Amino acid sequence: MNKTLIVITGPTAVGKTELCLDIAKHFGIPIINADSRQIYRDLKIGTAAPTEEQLRQVRHYFVGTLGLTDYYSASMYEEQVMQLLNELFQTSDYALMAGGSMMYIDAVCNGIDDIPTVDDDTRAKLKKRLSDEGLEALCEELHQLDPEHYEVVDKKNPRRVIHALEICHMTGKTYTSFRTNIRKNRPFRIVKIGLTRERETIYDRINKRVDLMMQAGLLDEARRLYHLRHLNALNTVGYKEMFTHIDGTWTLDEAVERLKGNTRRYARKQLTWFKHDSQMTWFSPNDKQLILNHIKQ
Repeated sequence: MNKTLIVITGPTAVGKTELCLDIAKHFGIPIINADSRQIYRDLKIGTAAPTEEQLRQVRHYFVGTLGLTDYYSASMYEEQVMQLLNELFQTSDYALMAGGSMMYIDAVCNGIDDIPTVDDDTRAKLKKRLSDEGLEALCEELHQLDPEHYEVVDKKNPRRVIHALEICHMTGKTYTSFRTNIRKNRPFRIVKIGLTRERETIYDRINKRVDLMMQAGLLDEARRLYHLRHLNALNTVGYKEMFTHIDGTWTLDEAVERLKGNTRRYARKQLTWFKHDSQMTWFSPNDKQLILNHIKQ
């Protein structure tokens, strides 16, 4: 029988966790986490990471394995997951990858360009230049060094602009030259399952989840991490809003409302991305038997 990678994804708060636990138990397999923030071990509340009880029920990979200062990328994730799948398929015909990080899922299913890892020295220099010179000056430099990528990059996103410049400076080549967009063939079948609900239901679930996060101690978690707020791992919905409250810019009520609104916006972005994937078959999270039938067919 063909080896099969089951991919279960969908917008935040749609209800992936419980369904994935059930699917994993049905096939007797672990869960490969595809949430780029749950990989960090100190972000349990703000990322809605699996609980200790859930981790006991089913083995999870790529949950709480990195420190906040560790460098990580989608290409590293692709390489590590491919190695893991090679091991898992020795003893099972199925493997399960679940989460909502679009780049990570894409990296495993289609491959990602082999862009060099940026050294610490180059990263520090560009970070300082952003602080000293501002984003506009760096955009102009990217325009000179790699006009092709300048045309498509999000010029308001400093991380994207800086990363392209880091590659230009470090390699002496354009960032564009490393982006082949060639799809890699995988030696296994991929079954992609998208979970969705009515949009208003998703929004309501997001609002309730944020309230539960606050009750669970999200603000205290953010306070413990406040001194590290400059790290890329913390440049994410949930922590940014709490940090803005801690520094006195917003009241707690304002921060919570912004968090709900930004999470809803992120869910819309996820849905838009996934809807473009013609290989995705969509289900309600309540359709467990239909999903199992689909996987087996």
